Amino acid sequence: MSTASSITAPRTAAFSSLPLLITLFCLLWSFAFVAGKIGVTDCPPLILLTARFSLAGILMLGISLLRRDEWDLTWRDAAVFALLGVANNALYLGLGYTGLKTVSAGLGGLIVSANPVFTAALAALVLGEPLTRRKVAGLLLGIAGVAFIVWHRMKVGTDSPHGILFTLASLASIVAGTILFKLLAPKGSLWLGNGIQNIAGGLAVMPFAFTLSSVGDIVPSARLAGAFAYLVLGGSIIAYLLWFHLLKVCGATAASAYHFLMPPLGMLFAFLVLGEHVEFRDLLGIVPVALGIYLVTRAPAAHQRSAT
Repeated sequence: MSTASSITAPRTAAFSSLPLLITLFCLLWSFAFVAGKIGVTDCPPLILLTARFSLAGILMLGISLLRRDEWDLTWRDAAVFALLGVANNALYLGLGYTGLKTVSAGLGGLIVSANPVFTAALAALVLGEPLTRRKVAGLLLGIAGVAFIVWHRMKVGTDSPHGILFTLASLASIVAGTILFKLLAPKGSLWLGNGIQNIAGGLAVMPFAFTLSSVGDIVPSARLAGAFAYLVLGGSIIAYLLWFHLLKVCGATAASAYHFLMPPLGMLFAFLVLGEHVEFRDLLGIVPVALGIYLVTRAPAAHQRSAT
């Protein structure tokens, strides 16, 4: 079975494999902050992203061409995926990677994990998704846990306010991209759509990359090569396919709520790989985060069971 057809499997099969897909998505997405931190240490962030997006897009569209996949995207669908490439790739990661130059990987993941709060509010206003009391309570608990950890990191003073502002702007971009995907609802193969998204993201970042940074600032290293390979394959290709799939299956609010898993996972990976310091107060924030995930995500699951 091809990648494109497996992503568009019947709804019953999708829900039976949902826990595994969620787990894989969370692991891939949260580790990407660590890989990104490694990458921007040895390479200017915008050059790194231009190469990442361009290679991922070329690989995906090239594989489709070799397999002779049917092109099932209309011009509108292709334009929507290109727009998503600007929001989800160029802006979200461009701003986020610029922030990672002066912000720890753990804090970067923490800030972006506030995505569900703003997504849920906008989804209720724009998409008409129900915002029940249970969801509101879960979202408030989640943001409280994240805010507690962020406040503690800020108090310690190890992260730059300048970098935090870039990361907040990155958060706004991923929220906008999430709502746009659900609002515009592009049809067709997610594999092809993600290839277009990556190409569009690379083209959008490219002029800024070579205007604001220099290829001479790249420090070739084995760790840079490893981080880049992971960001292309695990991040831009697999993780984004899973993300769009979860948006289709779960809805914008519930899918975004899984971002609350990123703080503990991001801190764990940052500690194991980068040696970033984690204090007991950081770990305390995980408790309301976990409870918030449960409250936000259980209601849609129950609804799906009752509907079958």
